[in-house]
Amino acid sequence: MPSKKYSRIGMIARWKPVHLGHAVILRALCESGEAALIGIGSSNRYNARNPFTLDETRDMLQLVLAEFSNHQIIPVPDLDDGPRWRVMVKDLFGDLDLFVTANPYVASLLKDDYRVIPPVELIRPRERVPAEGSEVRRAMARGEDWASLVPHAVAEYIKSNRMDRRFRDEFGLETLAMMTVVE
Repeated sequence: MPSKKYSRIGMIARWKPVHLGHAVILRALCESGEAALIGIGSSNRYNARNPFTLDETRDMLQLVLAEFSNHQIIPVPDLDDGPRWRVMVKDLFGDLDLFVTANPYVASLLKDDYRVIPPVELIRPRERVPAEGSEVRRAMARGEDWASLVPHAVAEYIKSNRMDRRFRDEFGLETLAMMTVVE
C-alpha cells in the first residue's frame, strides 16, 4: 500500500448503489489519507435517484471498506440550499487536506474551503472503472444483469435483502421514464 499523502481526505457521493467505480474510489480514498471521511449524500432522500435507505447505503459502504479501518461514514442530508449545505459540510467534515468530487456544483460550493479534485486524479489510469449509479439502477429497473456492475459483496447484500425487487416495484417505471438515452 502506498504511503498516505494526506492527513484528512473527504468525499460525498450518493453511493446508491455502491458500484465497481465507487469501489476503486473508496479504496483510493483510504489508501491516500490517514483519515478518509466518506459522506453519504442525499441521506434524507428516498426516491428513484436515492432508492436505498441511509442504513442500507452505510451497509454497502462498510462491505466495500471492510479491509480498511481509517474511514468514517458521515450522513449528509440535502438542504435544497447550496450556501447552507456548504456551511453544514464544513461543520461535518472540519479541516481537510483534500476534498474529492465529480460534481461540478459541489466543487463550486467548496472550492474556497478545500482543495478540490475530481476522483479520477486519485486513481491510477489502469484501475479506473467507468461506471455510474444510474446505469446500475437502469439495469435493475429492466431486470437485466446489474450484479456484474457492483462489487460481489454488494450484489449479495442487495439480493439477499430483496432490495433489487423492491427497487423495481417502487421505482422501476419511474427510473425507465427518466432515461435520456434513446434506444
